[in-house]
Amino acid sequence: MSEDKDTPEQGTQAGTGDAAAGATGDGSERRFRIQKLFLKDVSFESPASPGIFSRDSEIQPKVSMQLNTENRRVGEDLYEIVLGVTVTSADDEQTAFLVEVKQGGLFEISGFPDMEHAHAIGSYCPSILFPFAREVVAGLVQKGGFPQVSLQPVNFDALFAQQLQREKQRREQEGGADAAAADTAADGDR
Repeated sequence: MSEDKDTPEQGTQAGTGDAAAGATGDGSERRFRIQKLFLKDVSFESPASPGIFSRDSEIQPKVSMQLNTENRRVGEDLYEIVLGVTVTSADDEQTAFLVEVKQGGLFEISGFPDMEHAHAIGSYCPSILFPFAREVVAGLVQKGGFPQVSLQPVNFDALFAQQLQREKQRREQEGGADAAAADTAADGDR
């Protein structure tokens, strides 16, 4: 059984679980703690029922999943992270079901360098929330009369890295456009 401690653990390693703390080289304390997990919003739609249940059983609808992560600071070191999961099952003719889940969490995060802090918010927290959202999706789909959907694990580290790469490219493009505008302005001054 994990015991919640208010005092930092010895060493520089930040642990996992709902209580993790450690000292950094500069004397500040690293802290990562799950304060609360909650279901923020949920929706299930089956626009083609009950007719879809009488259709030819050989029809295999395609299941697609979309993810979205939102975050906001709600206190000094307290962050609300919301993982949005949308699962749609449809064939060429109609939508069998649409499930939207927003799984939220309050996380205390402090003492980490900027990049590690961003990684915690953009990858680590969503990876904690995903199993809870997956469970809600599976239950709603089954209660809607459909075979259970088992969502595959998501590599949030890879998604976070892709997001950083897109942001870097966007900054480089904006920087290139700013440099071109400056060159054009300089040419006009001559």
